[in-house]
Amino acid sequence: MSDPEFPAAAGTINMVRRPPGGVELLYSAAEVGARVGALATEIADSLGPDILIVAILKGGFVFTADLLRALHHHGVHPRIDFLTLSSYGAGTESSGQVTITRDITDDVRGAKILLIDDILESGHTLAFARELLRERGAETVRLCVLLDKPEKRKTEINADYVGFAIGDAFVVGYGLDYAHYYRELPYIGIIATD
Repeated sequence: MSDPEFPAAAGTINMVRRPPGGVELLYSAAEVGARVGALATEIADSLGPDILIVAILKGGFVFTADLLRALHHHGVHPRIDFLTLSSYGAGTESSGQVTITRDITDDVRGAKILLIDDILESGHTLAFARELLRERGAETVRLCVLLDKPEKRKTEINADYVGFAIGDAFVVGYGLDYAHYYRELPYIGIIATD
């Protein structure tokens, strides 16, 4: 199946090891863009102009970049830092054991933090990150996710700002990956199984 928004050029060779069935469109680039804009309005209204954004890598980088630009249009002037955590290993299910593979460098004492991730599933990663930032002295830690899968939750945690709530599907695009592929897609799609 070709990309629904960017058809393959004639004669190109597809080197990506795609899963059987390809990718089915879930949210178009326009729908994602509109939702990011609405989230920026909500965040600016509730948190104000002086915040520290901590983005969880790798999946959250595309969402964070677009949200950061949208926040600028609302007069928000955040500092930004990045945190890389791992709870998956080689599989597609969270192990529940979270490790820091790249720590933040900013001092978070007294900061109002917006913690951003691509997706909230089991909740282990975001619960770990939120507690870490609280222990380091953050004044507040609010959670913002592009996607929420509430039926996959294994710990009591909810995001303060949610782009879209979805069912239990394996999604890719807009920073989300399948075996490190598909992050570049400007839309969100579901990995088709047949």
